[in-house]
Amino acid sequence: MATTASSDTPPFIERLRGLLAARPQARAGERCELCGAAIPEEHRHLVSLESRSLLCVCRPCGLLFTSRGAAGGKYRAVPERCLFAPGLRLVEAQWERLQVPVDIAFFFHNSSLGRTVGFYPSPAGATESLLPLATWDEVLRANPLVQAMEPDVEALLVYKRAAGFECYIVPIDVCYELVGRIRRRWKGFHGGEEAWQDIDAFFSGLRARSQVAQPRPVAEPCPS
Repeated sequence: MATTASSDTPPFIERLRGLLAARPQARAGERCELCGAAIPEEHRHLVSLESRSLLCVCRPCGLLFTSRGAAGGKYRAVPERCLFAPGLRLVEAQWERLQVPVDIAFFFHNSSLGRTVGFYPSPAGATESLLPLATWDEVLRANPLVQAMEPDVEALLVYKRAAGFECYIVPIDVCYELVGRIRRRWKGFHGGEEAWQDIDAFFSGLRARSQVAQPRPVAEPCPS
C-alpha cells in the first residue's frame, strides 16, 4: 500500500520518521505506511476508523496505537490473538435469521456506526449482510466471549460445516485475508474444487495457531 504525505500527520509520527531516516533502505518488499521502514511479509496492521481501511505497519508503529486514545482515536492497532471457540452458542435457526446466504461470515462492532455489522466473503470481495438486531442480541446475551471483543479490530468468524458451526475470535485482518483468498480462487457459481481446498486449508491453519477459548459464564438476569 502506498503512503501519501499529509499536512495533518501527527507530530510524533514525524519524529519517528526522523529517527528511522538513517536506516538502510530495502531494495524491495513492503514498507510501513507510517514511517517508511521495511517490514517483513508477516507484519502488523492498523485500522483507519475514518476510511475503514487497513494500513501495513512495522511493529514499533503498531505499538504506538494499542491504546484507544492514540492519535485522537483515528487509528487502532489490530491485535494478534486468535481464539477457537468450540463452546460458542449458535444454532441453525439463529444463523438463518442472520440472513447470511453462504456458509462463512464475520461480525464486528463498527464504532463509527455504533453497531455490529456482518459480512460474508464473495467473488466481489466482502459483502455486507443486513443484520437483524434482535437475533444478534440473542447471540450476544448467550456468548460473553463475543461481548468482550475489541470494537473495530476483532471479529467473530463463523464457518458453517456439516458437523456444526466452527467459530473463532480473530483479528479483523484475518477476515480480510480470507476474503482476498476467496476472491482470487473462486470460479463459477459454486467456487470450484481449488477454492474450497484453499478455504479448508485456511481454516486448518487458523485452527492450528488458535488458542482454545475458555467459555465464560452467562450472566443470569436479575430477579424482578
